[in-house]
Amino acid sequence: MQTALILFAIQGLIGAFDNLWHHEITEKLSSKPNARGELILHTIREFIYAVIFVGIAWFAWNGWWAILLMTLMAIEVVVTLWDFVIEDQTRKLPGFERILHTLLAINFGAILAFFLPVAVTWSAAETALTVVSYGPLSWIMTAYGVGVFGWALYDLWVVVRLSLPDWKRNPVLPGHKQEPLKVLITGATGFVGKVLVRALIARGDKPLVLARNPAKADYLFGPHAEVVEELDRIPPDHKIDAVVNLAGAPLLGGLWTKRRKEKLIASRVETTQGLIALLRRLEQKPEVLINGSAVGYYGRRDDELLRENAKPQDIFTSRLCKEWEQTAKQAEALGLRVCLLRIGLVFGRGGGAFPQLARPIKLGLGAIMGHGRQWMSWIHLQDLVGLILFVIDRKDVAGPINATAPVPVTNEDFTRKLARQARRPVFLRVPAFVLRTLLGELSDLFIAGQRVVPQRAEGYGYRFRWPDLEAALPNLMGSDVSSLEQGPEEDICWVYYDDACEICAGEIGHYRREALQQGLGIAFHGLSSGERALAGYGLNEADAKRRLYVYDGDGRLVSGIDAMAAIWARIPRYRWAARLVRRPVLHGAAELLYDAVAVPMLMLWNACRGRRNSGAGRKVIHG
Repeated sequence: MQTALILFAIQGLIGAFDNLWHHEITEKLSSKPNARGELILHTIREFIYAVIFVGIAWFAWNGWWAILLMTLMAIEVVVTLWDFVIEDQTRKLPGFERILHTLLAINFGAILAFFLPVAVTWSAAETALTVVSYGPLSWIMTAYGVGVFGWALYDLWVVVRLSLPDWKRNPVLPGHKQEPLKVLITGATGFVGKVLVRALIARGDKPLVLARNPAKADYLFGPHAEVVEELDRIPPDHKIDAVVNLAGAPLLGGLWTKRRKEKLIASRVETTQGLIALLRRLEQKPEVLINGSAVGYYGRRDDELLRENAKPQDIFTSRLCKEWEQTAKQAEALGLRVCLLRIGLVFGRGGGAFPQLARPIKLGLGAIMGHGRQWMSWIHLQDLVGLILFVIDRKDVAGPINATAPVPVTNEDFTRKLARQARRPVFLRVPAFVLRTLLGELSDLFIAGQRVVPQRAEGYGYRFRWPDLEAALPNLMGSDVSSLEQGPEEDICWVYYDDACEICAGEIGHYRREALQQGLGIAFHGLSSGERALAGYGLNEADAKRRLYVYDGDGRLVSGIDAMAAIWARIPRYRWAARLVRRPVLHGAAELLYDAVAVPMLMLWNACRGRRNSGAGRKVIHG
């Protein structure tokens, strides 16, 4: 049995690496709507493994319990085979992932060879679960079981989130302009691009999204954005006012091998060349091309203060950015205004560099990289999107623009400030030679910095909302609860709920009475009154009945558990609940309970009540 447990431990280790590296880091399945079927199978398999790992660690499954255990393992085999089919239908598997899957299959065969004789012996005994212990192996398997159970809950949360399009979960109200701009965006489903598209929609412009994965674009933007899979499909007479080019493979997607470098260059330059070809075809040229670049353009520069006129160096990051910029500048010959945004580390919640940098610090494993004196030029996501909109509108802005906050920080300063905000110690240092040995040239991103300032952006009059890290950290960490302590800025918020649902009406009625008694700024609108405010967001009656929506004091329409938190934040006696569910980990758990338990139960209850009422009506008629 000990050999079987060791093989199970190996299976868990390989599976955990496959989940983390391929499913989460490189393939990012949690952000792909068309991966929902695959993730459902992953969730089932992970729950099965959680039971198996803990079960065999501490119990002998005698009699019929052995049959149940083997049934679970048979189900796991069926789920895995089905998963292979779904994976081949929905995505191209990397070669390394196929190798891991082969190793998992071989190891599972070895598990069966050693475990089946034990299971046969158990099945011949009297039915009972008998407590056993295999020493350290039992505790190792328990740790695996707890870990895989936690991952199963995470995958279940992702599956539930992907079941509802993001544009319905976080609606955006299209603005109205007399002359809206048609803006073509590449990289629109990425971390920066999706926020930019929403900002364009909100101010009344018309986004045209280039998306290799149309299902993801539809999931994010719904009816509010036009989607095109290939630039060649845009006809010559199509009017485009501005182009924002944010396409490019992430720099942190793997070691900078020769092949990886070629991919990083091609993902940027080839897309930009495609844009230049499109611009040549268009009968009416756009006014501006805003092209992404990076502060890596300047290379390794120690303490030198870098403005837009600083020269590049002869290293990979400089060559990458320079080639990308030179390709974009070809649009100048076509009469376009070309702006080159040299973007720093983009900090925002829910993606980008910040969560990856903050995660080890939150776990108490924060470390200063190298000597810590290297500079980190960063920019808040809101400021980057604001700067792009500013450049679109200002027809006198052209050339290179440093898209960084006015106050850069050193790596040590960043790490200590972040740790102080998270209330965690910093006692580790990672020597530069270790990073260079492990990461090679990629280590430049961690131990070689640039001290960049946005001289031209400020000179043109752009005002940064988050100019320094100290002020931005509470927002980035999700710990800015001052609005919960003092109440939202606006005087009133609007609650839209299904008053035809007795349970909903009863729950909301309780908060309504509280609001009336205390004179709080909460307005309640039942859907049965013909309320049409949500239609402007593209939401129909069925959408509104399925979720609670609240237009909050910060000018956003929020739904689900966020809508409940918005109500609680208005009522003094419930503000503790709003603070609680807005904490990152607890927010995910609360969202899962709301979406996976509360909503389905309410929908089922209302459906049953509707059938009962319908049946009662028929009886009266026949009587």
